[in-house]
Amino acid sequence: MNHWIKPLVEVAIETVMRRAELLSLQWFDIDVVKRTAHMPMTKNGSSRTVPLSTIAIDVLNTLPKDISGEVFPVSPYALRDVWRRATKKLGIENLRFHDLRNESTSRFLELGL
Repeated sequence: MNHWIKPLVEVAIETVMRRAELLSLQWFDIDVVKRTAHMPMTKNGSSRTVPLSTIAIDVLNTLPKDISGEVFPVSPYALRDVWRRATKKLGIENLRFHDLRNESTSRFLELGL
């Protein structure tokens, strides 16, 4: 399985970022000191800065730096195919990558954030 998928899922859950935002994230968008990821262009056409949890920072710090500058050098098609194979192998039906946003939001609400 693609070695980028596990950290991609972990960061997705920790940040509530969309799939397209994660796949377009560049290393120069990450500020480890301020613990933020800057998104210059989001789905709604504006920029936003996403806070990074300790877990997200830890995961990012384990990743190799790809020559492309992308944090997750994975195409949307590769992610889709790996996601389908993984959920099928695990016997999980009807779980979309987007559902991680719902899980993240629920976790944040449980923490009172």
